[in-house]
Amino acid sequence: MIIQLEPNLDQNSRTRLIGMVESYGFELKNIRTQRAEYLIALGSPNIDIRAIGNLDGVKDIFAVNDKHKLVSNKWKTAPTVIHLDNNTTIGGEELCIMAGPCAIESETQVEEIAGFLAEKDVKIMRGGVFKPRSSPYSFRGAGIEGLKYFSSICKNHGIKIITEVMHAEQIGQMEEFVDIFQVGARNSQNYNLLDALGKTDKPIMLKRGLSGTIDELLFSAEYIFSGGNEKIILCERGIRTFETAYRNTLDLNAVPTLKAKTHLPVIVDPSHGTGNREMVEPMALAAIMCGADGIMIEMHKTPERAISDGDQSLTLPQAETLFRKMKATWDFKKE
Repeated sequence: MIIQLEPNLDQNSRTRLIGMVESYGFELKNIRTQRAEYLIALGSPNIDIRAIGNLDGVKDIFAVNDKHKLVSNKWKTAPTVIHLDNNTTIGGEELCIMAGPCAIESETQVEEIAGFLAEKDVKIMRGGVFKPRSSPYSFRGAGIEGLKYFSSICKNHGIKIITEVMHAEQIGQMEEFVDIFQVGARNSQNYNLLDALGKTDKPIMLKRGLSGTIDELLFSAEYIFSGGNEKIILCERGIRTFETAYRNTLDLNAVPTLKAKTHLPVIVDPSHGTGNREMVEPMALAAIMCGADGIMIEMHKTPERAISDGDQSLTLPQAETLFRKMKATWDFKKE
């Protein structure tokens, strides 16, 4: 059960209300987010929830039997829409496109890509400055200095940035420069990181783990929400299966499944999901038809020279074509 408290409830009233709810036999967890304060009531005493709903200090009450309660759409039936201050939304009526290189390599690269995205009215640029790599000898990112020029150049173009945070200690130094924190597949069950991100006001895009189930993804999102942050975006980016013909198996079943279970927006990353630039376009368009709220793609001016993930990165002309087709597919889907 989720109990939403009245705003500006004083401490004495809150303490009295908690005592009364606990007297019914519930175990309570108090959660305060950017938008509201909640009590998560655990247990199943045989009572009429109206008895609690009528208590002073209760704004609303919801019976939620799902294991992951806060991210469930059993209580929050309206989809969550995340608003950025450059007239961009994630979820809702607009298609969200996030595009950029796998890794931030130089100021010149960022300037070229940011300028291109601004011309095409794409308002979120992706790019990694801290890169989790399978090999310790691979390029591991431009670091905080790369993040600073990434942020500055994109701000000049009116573009927001999304980049990966790898551990809790990085959040403080990154927060000033980041618009959306990305939690990568390898960190999707790093609960210390998820707890810490629950305390920031920045939106969080949570990628599905390499072999993660839908339940595991939603429980990870529940960690962030229960820590105090409601601005969560889920990302299907492919899972590891026995198939070897492509990098990962992009699970488009996940899109309607997540939309049926949660109020959170869902993004699909066909670049990591396939590992092959020739497959990115059809899978991106299929993801939109499946109900995705947005698409994240990798692109590079010269993919053959990319430091990271060149094989799955679109050229600029390929990206321009895909942007146009995605917007047309979105408009068709909305008819």
